[in-house]
Amino acid sequence: MRLILVRHGHAHAGLHGVIGGPTGCTGLTDHGRRQAAALRDHLAASGRVRADVLLSSIIPRAVETAEIIAPGLAIETFDRECDLCAVHTGEADGLERAEWGVRYGAFDMEADPDRVFAPEGESWNSFHERVRQVLERLAQEYEGRTVVAVCHAGVIMASLRVLLGSGRPG
Repeated sequence: MRLILVRHGHAHAGLHGVIGGPTGCTGLTDHGRRQAAALRDHLAASGRVRADVLLSSIIPRAVETAEIIAPGLAIETFDRECDLCAVHTGEADGLERAEWGVRYGAFDMEADPDRVFAPEGESWNSFHERVRQVLERLAQEYEGRTVVAVCHAGVIMASLRVLLGSGRPG
């Protein structure tokens, strides 16, 4: 499998300090839509990527990015994969960062890799394990195919850590 990871465009959640999981994310900003459109146009004009499959995380900013770039890949539909999401934030989804800190005690996930982000959420270690598992599953499921996956910076960084065996979590 050839896997191309695409980070979603600029999003409202990052701009306003909201923890943007499936509920808290309100999608892309106008700038993010322009970024995704520029990628779509580049993909269509260059022909450098001939994708067999387009996937997206279930988070609205990634779904919206995938919707915009799909025509540039000549793909009409795509699947949504929860395993391509950033760290699952559990009960903190939709909270402002300051409120998360008050409710759950802000902390550094790398320094405390087994602590969950919030109840019903993930830890740094469980997030990396999920990313490892999705990479293995996609490699088996799409053997010999080219997959473009719209995801999040954290997933891209975790993928690199997992694949290169560097900066291994906890």
